[in-house]
Amino acid sequence: PREAVDAEVNSNTAQAMGAVTDDEVIRKRLLIDGDGAGDDRRINLLVKTFFKWCNSGSHEEGYSQYERMLGILAQCEFSMGKTLLVYDMNLREMENYEKIYKETESNIMAAHEKIAECKKQIQQAKRIRKNRQEYDALARVIQTHPDRHETLKQLEALGKELQHLSRIKESVEDKLELRRKQFHVLLSTIRELQQTLENDEKLSEADDVQETRMDTQ
Repeated sequence: PREAVDAEVNSNTAQAMGAVTDDEVIRKRLLIDGDGAGDDRRINLLVKTFFKWCNSGSHEEGYSQYERMLGILAQCEFSMGKTLLVYDMNLREMENYEKIYKETESNIMAAHEKIAECKKQIQQAKRIRKNRQEYDALARVIQTHPDRHETLKQLEALGKELQHLSRIKESVEDKLELRRKQFHVLLSTIRELQQTLENDEKLSEADDVQETRMDTQ
């Protein structure tokens, strides 16, 4: 009968209204209208249906509106359950993302450390390569010079040649000294000869003058 149905609905509605606080109503409203997929329209339709049920003029109309309200409520509960599932899934995804973020951050830190270590190894490799190039260049320069045994032989030969040149120098210096002395003797002889010639010329002139005087007397 309609009176029994009305009484049951009113009783359930009163109990629900008395047990639900304002915060719970807002939370459920947000959950129901969470994804914007027509939930707010369903609630508006539910309210309109409730008013129609209250103002229904016949038992059949009231029962029809009552069944319609139950269907709308079932849709809202289904949507709310789906939203809760999505909410739980999002929480799990957030936890998973947080875990991935921490792992990624740890991997990034490890990568930075690895990069720093690789940079040190590269710098060390560059130093080793530079030293090796310098060693190779020095080895090529060393190879252009004779070895120690050959150098000693060359030094010995140069020493002998130097001694030979020293003896030649002494011989040349002795000859020059002898020629200098001989030239000095030659110059002295020339001067004496010149002086003698000058004296002889003066004596000859004196004899000529004397003879000229004797002839005039």
